[in-house]
Amino acid sequence: MAITSILAIYFLFFVMSGFLMLPFGVKTADEAGVEKVPGQADSAPVNFRPGRVAARAAVIAAVLTALFVANYTNGWITAADIDILPKPPGSAPAR
Repeated sequence: MAITSILAIYFLFFVMSGFLMLPFGVKTADEAGVEKVPGQADSAPVNFRPGRVAARAAVIAAVLTALFVANYTNGWITAADIDILPKPPGSAPAR
């Protein structure tokens, strides 16, 4: 697998992990006991830390990318393993 492919897969996992990490560790003004700014949305976070979200996403993306590359190299799970559609009659069995 080329390094550019690995970087592209890492980037995809990073973005996906970043969006999944957004709601964790966030408190609203009501939960933190802080007074709201006039016009502030009820769901607006009081203390948003994008660096912490990016760091968590980077670690998760690195682990997922390593698992993906290891699976690609070793062939643990292939497309034939996850093919759940029934085979048409008379077709050859999967190898």
